[in-house]
Amino acid sequence: MTALWNVTAIFQKEWRHYFGSPIAWVALFVWTLLFGIFFSFGVTFFLEMSMRASQQAMQYGGPTRLSMNEMLIQPILQNMAVVALFIAPMLTMRLFAEEKRQGTIELLATSPLSDLQVVMGKFLAAAALYFLMLLAGLVNVVLIWTYADTTPEWQPVASGALGLFLLGCCFLAMGTFVSTLTRNQIVAGILSFCLFLGMWTLGWADSPTAGSGMKVVAYLGVTTHLEDLAKGVVDLKDIVFYLSVITFGLFLAHQSVESQRWRA
Repeated sequence: MTALWNVTAIFQKEWRHYFGSPIAWVALFVWTLLFGIFFSFGVTFFLEMSMRASQQAMQYGGPTRLSMNEMLIQPILQNMAVVALFIAPMLTMRLFAEEKRQGTIELLATSPLSDLQVVMGKFLAAAALYFLMLLAGLVNVVLIWTYADTTPEWQPVASGALGLFLLGCCFLAMGTFVSTLTRNQIVAGILSFCLFLGMWTLGWADSPTAGSGMKVVAYLGVTTHLEDLAKGVVDLKDIVFYLSVITFGLFLAHQSVESQRWRA
């Protein structure tokens, strides 16, 4: 129970800092704005394609209903994954770098908190803010169930949102680790973005003609496992992959903080 209270204390400290500075407000504004823009364009495109399909059905026959999940919601979630690639460094770059710059990292090192508790508290605060951003964006999707005559299936929406959240948490875990390596926030942000971009581009190695080695590389890409989840296919291997990356990132962050304590 003491460990839980310690993690909660760090969580609350980081949460207050997020909303006591422009970080949380800027991240929420940018995320919801871009989500709204993608949603608006997506709805307009879907309506145009639906009208064309109806006209063709009247002339030539054939299906008149298009899949709202495939043509509207799935592209929006995939676009927001790109946004997460850019916003995640904003949420993690100051977690440890700012503590080092201000000299408060020594206070944490001499406090009755373990290194793992500090790492978990900071990561959970960033993940909670990211989850709040995701919920704010999904308000647009909820409007479909309120006003649309034909509503989409909720399972692909839920699994796609889960995949987007897990993908973001992978970035946040690795970004937490990068933030332990430097005392400069800008350097931490740039290094985090480069790392996230590398994790992203691994998925580009996947192709029908790729060999076994390239398929292994593609499997390590974070976007490879988002595609099935966005389609409503919840495969245990995708969930395990994301949880493994998150655990690995937090493990590296813990080891980095612990090694710095010993060096000090």
